[in-house]
Amino acid sequence: MEFLGLVLIGCLVGLTTVLFGFGGGFDTARVAAATSALVMLVNAIVATVSTKRSTLAHLRGRWWLLGLLALGGGLGAFAGRFAPDALLQWGFVAYIAATAIDLLARPGFFRRKAAVVDNVGKVSGGGRGIAAVWGVPIGGLASFLGVGGSVMTVPMMRRSGATMTVATTLANPLTLVIMSPAVLVTILTPAAIEAPGIMGSLDLVAAAALLIGGLPIIVFLRRRVPKIPEILHAWGYFVLLVAAGVVVAVA
Repeated sequence: MEFLGLVLIGCLVGLTTVLFGFGGGFDTARVAAATSALVMLVNAIVATVSTKRSTLAHLRGRWWLLGLLALGGGLGAFAGRFAPDALLQWGFVAYIAATAIDLLARPGFFRRKAAVVDNVGKVSGGGRGIAAVWGVPIGGLASFLGVGGSVMTVPMMRRSGATMTVATTLANPLTLVIMSPAVLVTILTPAAIEAPGIMGSLDLVAAAALLIGGLPIIVFLRRRVPKIPEILHAWGYFVLLVAAGVVVAVA
């Protein structure tokens, strides 16, 4: 029954991966966070492979950003090995709260900025993107707290002029870059508990259940992307963000 419950949760994770860029994050207990990172990584790989090439083209030429995100992801995961659980939990909650307040207080998230015109004169849905200088801070904080790259990248891309669809879709390859070194660090981290199915700090059984539920949903919805009004999409992201912070706060 526990395995089936995780499969059902995986279905929800698959849905949030496509709609909001959240691929399995929002966990702070050490083994849970490591397992979550693995699920995020696999979900991000599948979501990225399933994404239209025209959407991924918004990342073309952004090698400095991708490299610095990966560097930050590895550094954050390594630092997290030495942080007390209470710091990770309440740091997570504090960051989610600060992000939620910021989304409400500053303009540009719920209402998209004026459309950006690209270098061939077409209106771009990808906005101006994220400056490479933010790569290490985004990757480091995302992997350290376990919040997932989308919590930082989606608001930044949104304020640069990206549509919600493009911002949440591009969050998947960006999460892939951040979580790849983070997962490597967690695999090499000694197990927090001794139990069947635990490798390093990963619960492989739980990860398998979540992926069994989530991957088919990701592939299906990536090929049939739901059309959601911008304002509803933005508010849905906000509600999910707040809900995740509340769940972790009361856990």
